[in-house]
Amino acid sequence: MNDQIKKFLNEEQDPKAIEKVMSKLSDLLMKNEEIGYIAVQKKPAITVLPDSIVVTNKRIIICQPKNLGLSMNFTDYSWDEIESTFVKEGILGSDFSFVTKTAISVTIEYIPKVQARKMYAFAKEQIDVLKSGSSITPDVEEVETEEVTSFDEIMPAHAEFSEIESIGSDKEKPLNELSSDELFEKLQNYKKLLDNGLILQGEYDALKKEILSYM
Repeated sequence: MNDQIKKFLNEEQDPKAIEKVMSKLSDLLMKNEEIGYIAVQKKPAITVLPDSIVVTNKRIIICQPKNLGLSMNFTDYSWDEIESTFVKEGILGSDFSFVTKTAISVTIEYIPKVQARKMYAFAKEQIDVLKSGSSITPDVEEVETEEVTSFDEIMPAHAEFSEIESIGSDKEKPLNELSSDELFEKLQNYKKLLDNGLILQGEYDALKKEILSYM
């Protein structure tokens, strides 16, 4: 018996059952997937083909021999599917259960008590690792914002927006002191701001109405 199988016999698992499961799992494990523990069912009566539960760092696998041991059914659930796990101890063994996030409940009966506790501890550890990992959020750089108090602070100093400078140059001059030509030029400048998306339609309409009232 090789060392790979021996390390899963610490709690009196059936060696033949472990060997059978290991021979089947060798082709089913994913890349970087490692077996953490195997529990083997032990019913009160003689169990020729017991079910087994395999926990890896990626999932829980239920192994159920069929056809007199010539084949085996595998059902697996990844850790991110599992909501919680449970162990219910009885006189003749324990029930190991888990519930998925889609409300599927799975129970394997007659797991020896020590094996069930080991399974529960391993499962709890995997779920906790997953939860703690999912709660970590990347650092978000906090950008300091600054209140803008002047139109000039947010306007680019490009030649194509030279009309903005003309607005700023007479911003202290009341509209009623501007000539018709100056009012018309100001209205054109506001229209260019609107067309370039620098002011909203509602702002332009209000400015236009005010300027027209002086023309």
